[in-house]
Amino acid sequence: MSNETKRDVLADAVDALADAQASGGNIGHQDANLFMAEYDAALPDDLPVIPKAVGEWIKECKHNNTTLADTLCMEMRPESVRWWMAFKDGDIANGFDRAGYLRKQDLMATAWVLGVWRVEETGEVVKL
Repeated sequence: MSNETKRDVLADAVDALADAQASGGNIGHQDANLFMAEYDAALPDDLPVIPKAVGEWIKECKHNNTTLADTLCMEMRPESVRWWMAFKDGDIANGFDRAGYLRKQDLMATAWVLGVWRVEETGEVVKL
């Protein structure tokens, strides 16, 4: 699997079609089938973007066969992940942002389920 996204494959197909038309040729079924196979194998365009520390936590949990529920469990998370989730002791009393917390849980769960995400700090794509 490459780091190519579905949008990248579509852009390649459009470029190939434009090149074929400019040279008086065309794209045949065989070419279309190749692009479809590449498209099927490509990564989603909207990969979850998470901090490196959260990705490391996901990798550790996957390596230890930890369930998603336990991965998301506040008591089990390392401090760096708690900090990102913004759920520290006293947050509820200090105006806890429940919607933001739930969005981050969704991002973390999506990365865990897909086994692929983009690192917030570097843009690197990480695949398990």
